[in-house]
Amino acid sequence: MRLINVRGNRRPENGITWIPAWQFADKHVGKTRVASPGDGTTPQSPAIPEPVASNVLIVDDDAKSRLALHDLLDAPGRNTIVAASGEDALRCVLKQDFAVILLDVQMPRLDGFETAKLMRERERSRHTPIIFLTGAHDDLKSVFRGYEAGAVDYIIKPPNPDVLRSKVSVFVDLYNKNALLRQEVAERKVAEAQLRTSEENLRALAAHLQSVREEERARISREIHDQLGQELTGLKIEVNWIATRLPEGNKALVTRAHSALHLIDDIVQSVRRIAAGLRPAISDQLGLAAAIEWQTKDFRKRTGIRCKLALPGDMPELDQDGATAMFRVFQELLTNVARHAEASRVDVTMEVDGEILVLSVEDNGKGIGKASLFGANALGFLGMRERLRPLGGNIEVDETREKGTKVSAYIPIGSERTASRRPPPEDVYV
Repeated sequence: MRLINVRGNRRPENGITWIPAWQFADKHVGKTRVASPGDGTTPQSPAIPEPVASNVLIVDDDAKSRLALHDLLDAPGRNTIVAASGEDALRCVLKQDFAVILLDVQMPRLDGFETAKLMRERERSRHTPIIFLTGAHDDLKSVFRGYEAGAVDYIIKPPNPDVLRSKVSVFVDLYNKNALLRQEVAERKVAEAQLRTSEENLRALAAHLQSVREEERARISREIHDQLGQELTGLKIEVNWIATRLPEGNKALVTRAHSALHLIDDIVQSVRRIAAGLRPAISDQLGLAAAIEWQTKDFRKRTGIRCKLALPGDMPELDQDGATAMFRVFQELLTNVARHAEASRVDVTMEVDGEILVLSVEDNGKGIGKASLFGANALGFLGMRERLRPLGGNIEVDETREKGTKVSAYIPIGSERTASRRPPPEDVYV
């Protein structure tokens, strides 16, 4: 005998009474609406609907059982949908997600086991919890078969109303929490995508500003070298013309004239140094290797630190952006050595490793701490990394050394390399 639950007054503690189906049939048959494919039928909405409602699917071929289970499990914030057959249930799970499915085992045509197996084969319902309902009390084989079909629980009819509501509520709460978690993950992915876009935009802006800065440096360097250099040369010619025509007996005027000529020479040298600092012409004319050698010699002259330079014999040609970036990084590394390392020796090595150009600067100074690399004021290393990043390069610091520091800059040079005409030198001491 199949039992049906209805809301009544016999058990005030839970409002549920289980009565025989034949006593219930004459008065209530046909009052529950069955979900059929495509008609969009859903039970009556709760009085106070929630913004996001979870769905519970009841699958039973008996109309009285569907109505009883619907009344038992219907709650605010929950859509309780009923299906009269396994076929209808499969069509329902194709259209929407469910927090839990209550599935009757004994149904005509497609029973609960086959229905559950087909649900598990579909992506949308593969992980939906399924609770089997059966009227068989001692069919242990059916219980095992239900779990093999993918059930998470197996309940004997008539179920305890409080127990069934509690079990369904657990799965509904779990579904709602997972939905909230998925929403948070989606929002975080959107935020991360926006952050990545912002970082890319900032890097693109920084690269543009760096390019504009290099162009402006080159323009100012040319103007200083050409315009100011020519004017100083003209001034020197005029002063020299005056000096050669001074009376020989007036030693004071001759001395002052020669002093002016020396001063003009000093100014010319300063102009050349400033122009080279802004944009060394040797880098544009002879390439990166010659610029590295020139900068190393200049560093040795200014600081008195002994330098050892090793350059590759088959030096690849870099494009203008790559050569400029590597040269600026090299300048920054030498500046750091002069300011912070307290070193007496610097080894500079440039070599080709496959398709990568590696430039290393190693000193015997006091070393570098993590605060200098990753601290709030470590803008120098950050600037060098960002300068190389758009070109596919990077910069690394050897932190395993007990004394001194070794910094290596990497930049790809492509599969096709054109060797420069520079002869293969041995180690150069400058």
